[in-house]
Amino acid sequence: MRRALTAVAFFAAALVALGFLALPIVAIFAHASPARLASQLSSPVVTDALVVSVETSAVAQALVLALGTPTAYLLATRRFPGRSLFVTLVELPLVLPPAVAGLGLLAALGRNGLLGSSLDALGLSIPFTRTAVTLAVAFVASPLYVRQGIAAFEAVDPSMVAASRTLGAGSTRTFFRVVLPLARPGLAAGFALSLARGLGEFGATIMFAGSLQGVTQTLPLAIYSEFDRNFDAALAMGALLVLVSAAVLLTLKLSVQWTPSRQSSRSRFALSSWS
Repeated sequence: MRRALTAVAFFAAALVALGFLALPIVAIFAHASPARLASQLSSPVVTDALVVSVETSAVAQALVLALGTPTAYLLATRRFPGRSLFVTLVELPLVLPPAVAGLGLLAALGRNGLLGSSLDALGLSIPFTRTAVTLAVAFVASPLYVRQGIAAFEAVDPSMVAASRTLGAGSTRTFFRVVLPLARPGLAAGFALSLARGLGEFGATIMFAGSLQGVTQTLPLAIYSEFDRNFDAALAMGALLVLVSAAVLLTLKLSVQWTPSRQSSRSRFALSSWS
């Protein structure tokens, strides 16, 4: 009897939790018909925000890949004084409130920021431009890629690397022909998480770049802007982001399934050894 009551209690708790998590998502699509939501996607506010989001996310993710991959590889394969500090700096944006991240970018790169005078001398003004959106997205999203990248590179079998070097391949060729292919599933998972986080970024962007339609207004900012003026348009953009997020999660799950067993056991959504 007690076992049955326990099972019922667990089932009820799970049902409530799943209902709570699913209800807001279902409500977005239930509030208006698909045709009505689709019709709102052609409004200038939506199309402008979509263009800004796509362009800035593409550039931001390119920066994340170009800079985050070697950073993750270095932190995964080298042990040096201060490594723990570097890893902490990588992880810190994950726990910072987004508004604080945006404030920090403004304090660093704004006209009166730490680098403001140097940027002014070069004729550069970053805040409240599309570049600011790109930097804000890269700042908040890159830790997810780098953190997962460290785990992916740590999971690469050292004997495979040693065999490649023994057969005469240099360090660069070994990295691109052996290490990178073996770490690719974990890197793909990190990229998917980073992309999803960047597309949903709000706080850092509005603090550092503002919300100027067609210039810095991304989809999350447009949702906030249209909330009081055109609720259907806000719902349409929300539905679009839900679908994109679902696609990213599906890609993430597929990339994990393709991961070799040894790697997936160590890097699947896991914190690596940060020592």
